[in-house]
Amino acid sequence: MINLIVITHGEFGAYLIEAAEGIVGMQTGGLKNVSISPRMTLERVKEAISAAIEEMRSEDGLVFLIDMPGGTPMNVVLPIAKDIKNCAVICGVNINMMTSAFAYRRSLDFDRLSVKIMEDGRKAICEVKSLLMKK
Repeated sequence: MINLIVITHGEFGAYLIEAAEGIVGMQTGGLKNVSISPRMTLERVKEAISAAIEEMRSEDGLVFLIDMPGGTPMNVVLPIAKDIKNCAVICGVNINMMTSAFAYRRSLDFDRLSVKIMEDGRKAICEVKSLLMKK
């Protein structure tokens, strides 16, 4: 199974996991959340992420779901992730991406899952009122 580490500013990731589990079902393993707080030192952030990686490493693959590009979670993960085989760092996590990751991480291979997560995330970004106007 492909494991997931969700890393976000504040409790965003924890709430996103909770919401996605309400849609797709509880994830019984292979999932770790790391919440970054402004009260944490950079060293503590690195320690928390390193501990999560140690716990979640998987031969099948490891996907990091990060809240935003350029933020502390991404900046801390990238230097570590470059040396992990079958690893993806995907930024801009949203509920579609999370439910997709949960639903397909047991059935898709690493490369296909990474693409599926990003495709489903992009599909969620849309302006829907205009659909009503097309009738």
